[in-house]
Amino acid sequence: MATVLVLNSSASGSDSVSRQLVQATVSRLRQQNPGVHVVERDLDAAPVPHLNVETTAAVRAGITETAAQRDALALSNALVEELKAADTIVIGAPMYNFGIPSTLKSWFDYVLRAGVTFSYSEAGPEGLLKGKRAIVVESRGGLYSSGPAQGMDSQEPHLRTMLGFAGITDVTFIRAEKLGFGPEAREEAIRNANAELALVA
Repeated sequence: MATVLVLNSSASGSDSVSRQLVQATVSRLRQQNPGVHVVERDLDAAPVPHLNVETTAAVRAGITETAAQRDALALSNALVEELKAADTIVIGAPMYNFGIPSTLKSWFDYVLRAGVTFSYSEAGPEGLLKGKRAIVVESRGGLYSSGPAQGMDSQEPHLRTMLGFAGITDVTFIRAEKLGFGPEAREEAIRNANAELALVA
């Protein structure tokens, strides 16, 4: 049975464009394969805690001397297992201050683990989660895929790098841009993103 892991990270609730587009993506995937198993993780409603000096030692080095460390490692293991079990990962990633929400970054901090989802060798790092695909839905108030603001985009390059580090290189980015340019621009952005999703999902 195919498995889809869905990550939402928007803090905008029902007004979130990325959430709307993620839901549309999942609906299309279910239409294609009614038996698909969907695992949803809302990183806003149930955020992954930011790493600190105590929990970093657990996630990166497996140290479990305290209850907080044991909880952190258990959470990391659970998140990694969800990711490993998924054939497709659908990520809702709004742009916050030119990058991704800190809740989404925390998720990556817990799943990007040496010897678990990537490894180091004399040839350099190698991702261990090959063969998966990701669909990343990006929502942006401005235009960052081209034009003078393109160099300010710390969202898409960061996501591509982190996914690629785990070996996930089959990544499609769906961008809903210029959402802050007025109602007509917002509607057009959502319409165009849905059209792209219809081809991808």
